[in-house]
Amino acid sequence: MNYFKIIFFFFILLNSNELKADNEDLKNQITKNLRCLICQGQSVYDSDSEFANSLKVTVEEKLNDGFSEEQIYLFLKDKYGQWILYDPELNINTYILWLLPILLFLIGGAIIFKSFIFTKK
Repeated sequence: MNYFKIIFFFFILLNSNELKADNEDLKNQITKNLRCLICQGQSVYDSDSEFANSLKVTVEEKLNDGFSEEQIYLFLKDKYGQWILYDPELNINTYILWLLPILLFLIGGAIIFKSFIFTKK
């Protein structure tokens, strides 16, 4: 009977370590997609500022409370604004952000295409 208790405890210990590792991986993934508002050139994951450290703790607390990744992003976006996300959603305020690289690519391609046509004559 004692062997069953030891085996049961062993399985519980393994599962709790897996859950902690999964939460840690998810925390790292989330903090890599958040912009540090103090450093402005680094993600929260890379930054050691006081703001970034507080966000890391907040994300960890939200994960422990059972929040999903999307719920954490919504919470932080509501609190700090859209700019905190490195991967902003496509909406009316970010159309230029998403369409400008495509427009630049098309305009550059047209310029290169025209220069090849006029140089061959």
